[in-house]
Amino acid sequence: MSLFVQVSAYLGLAILATAVVWKGSEWLESSSEQLSVYYELPPLVQGAVVLAVGSSFPELSTAVLATLLHGEFELGVAAIVGSALFNVLMIPALAGIWSDEKLVSTRDLVYKEIQFYLISIAALLLMFSFAVIYNPVENANGAITGEVTRGLVLFPLALYLFYVYLQYQDTMDHTAEDVPNQVSPVKQWGVLLASLLVILVGVEGLVRAAIGLGNAFNTPSFLWGITVVAAGTSVPDAFVSVRAARAGKAVTSVANVLGSNVFDLLVCIPAGVLVAGTAVVNYSVSAPMMGVLTLATLIVFLMMRTHMVLTTTEAWGLIAIYFVFVVWMSVETFGAVDLLPNLPPATSIPSH
Repeated sequence: MSLFVQVSAYLGLAILATAVVWKGSEWLESSSEQLSVYYELPPLVQGAVVLAVGSSFPELSTAVLATLLHGEFELGVAAIVGSALFNVLMIPALAGIWSDEKLVSTRDLVYKEIQFYLISIAALLLMFSFAVIYNPVENANGAITGEVTRGLVLFPLALYLFYVYLQYQDTMDHTAEDVPNQVSPVKQWGVLLASLLVILVGVEGLVRAAIGLGNAFNTPSFLWGITVVAAGTSVPDAFVSVRAARAGKAVTSVANVLGSNVFDLLVCIPAGVLVAGTAVVNYSVSAPMMGVLTLATLIVFLMMRTHMVLTTTEAWGLIAIYFVFVVWMSVETFGAVDLLPNLPPATSIPSH
């Protein structure tokens, strides 16, 4: 099969999969919003837990499948870190640009959600550090690697349970508006589950298209995971958040982004280890990526803290930062720069 035919087929699959994800995201937004009304949840909890967990289902499946079926824990980590960067930089920017008004935040959102997200990054880095300290693994390329065990992943999982408990407290303190409640919870739970299945099918198509294009162009799995696969699995988050912002629900929009990232870091990555038993992490690459993620989060924090508004100019600035990151990863992969000396080379693509 010629290169042109392969590329055309994978691009067609990507377009079809994107349409499937779009439809699944519509169902997800509708059902989760109605269930939140039925259970009288505050907007912050609706975005940070209900929408976030649902729209992070693609990242969860990516981490589990990459580790369990392909033995590619690094690919799963790369996809989730890349997805977290896409979420924190691109989604608030797109929501701010496409909404009719400026993206307005609240003090609870800025100080509680963003700061807990920074704690989540630190917790994941601490887990990787413990893996290197207590379970070191020799690497022929000179990379610092360690084995992540099921015992180590209990720490980030426990931290996520604490996060859910904090959201539960907010729910108990929330006074719901007195509005007619005509929601059928059984029906909406059915729609929610169906939307997750549709999103899973669509994102699987996106991931397969991305991996296929990577093999066709001899692109390493790490690069593909942190850029294309990450962006593909973030499509539900983007659609849900942009629609929420356009509907005037800026708090729900940004809370969904941060809640999704917390779930990705504290649940999705550990889930791959829980299923596989153990996984080897390349600390030489993972630690710098955690640093980049921390820096990006601080930039967003500073922008949203200024008058509690993300302006259009700041939104375009976030988009520019994300594309600088993508370019950096690309030139790193092909050896133009060497800030990440232990990055897998372009010729080390495993065949499955």
